[in-house]
Amino acid sequence: MGELLLRPLRVDDEDAALEADRLLAADDFTFVLGRDEGEAWADYVHRTHGWPDRVGLPEGHVAGAFLAAEVDGTLVGRASLRFELNDFLGRWGGHVGYGVHPAHRRLGYATAILRAALPLLAERSVEQALVTCDLDNEGSRRTIERCGGVPDGIAEPDPDAGGPASTAKLRFWVPTGGPGGLSGPR
Repeated sequence: MGELLLRPLRVDDEDAALEADRLLAADDFTFVLGRDEGEAWADYVHRTHGWPDRVGLPEGHVAGAFLAAEVDGTLVGRASLRFELNDFLGRWGGHVGYGVHPAHRRLGYATAILRAALPLLAERSVEQALVTCDLDNEGSRRTIERCGGVPDGIAEPDPDAGGPASTAKLRFWVPTGGPGGLSGPR
């Protein structure tokens, strides 16, 4: 595996990102987050670049970053970083979401993506990152544990909420390496 780079989305990522979004829809996973229906790809990419500064955020979203995971010029996955937590994220979503293109699974990219995301959160003063996964997602659970995740129970589902909140989530606190980041969960 070549070196993984987390970087802002680019206009030339369109085909690979939309393919990953289409393929992962079968797993009920959204690869391309926050894109408005019918929105031109270039406009979407430009809008994601403002998210760290709360510019152009989708409704209900917090400041964060949507980053492509690239290895040797190939889009292998993505990371969604949240620099703060709202009620939903504090229970089910966490500070980091990641996804791997189906063609690149089981090659260590999920772990590489999460490891690369943690220092970016530390730069934003997040000392402990909340990372969650579905109860039955053994691969994601192992990824989080490989990155130092400490279990923090289960977020019970809210059947009325829909989306990710409709299934129980394992919760983990992962040190980001920032000041105080090696202490326990908040």
